Amino acid sequence: MGRTSIWMFPIYGAACLLTPLCRQLKGKNTALRGGVYTCCIFLGEFISGSILQKHHVCPWDYSKAKYNVKGVVRFDYAPLWFGAGLLFEKILR
Repeated sequence: MGRTSIWMFPIYGAACLLTPLCRQLKGKNTALRGGVYTCCIFLGEFISGSILQKHHVCPWDYSKAKYNVKGVVRFDYAPLWFGAGLLFEKILR
């Protein structure tokens, strides 16, 4: 069953903070750009998830997943975040 939270609006909205980074990475190879975006998304997910978890309002719980970190990040999602970062890059241009 899926769950969400009102807090997801500012969390997903924070993707706009990648705009200056997109400009700096312009012209670099795809692997580098996607890797940087993946790291940024993981960091944002970890920080926001940790804060929400502390207040018992985190809408996701990855604690039962094999490659999780504190139940708020899943490393097996890296390919999805790689693609999402490159998609955000196209949208934010």
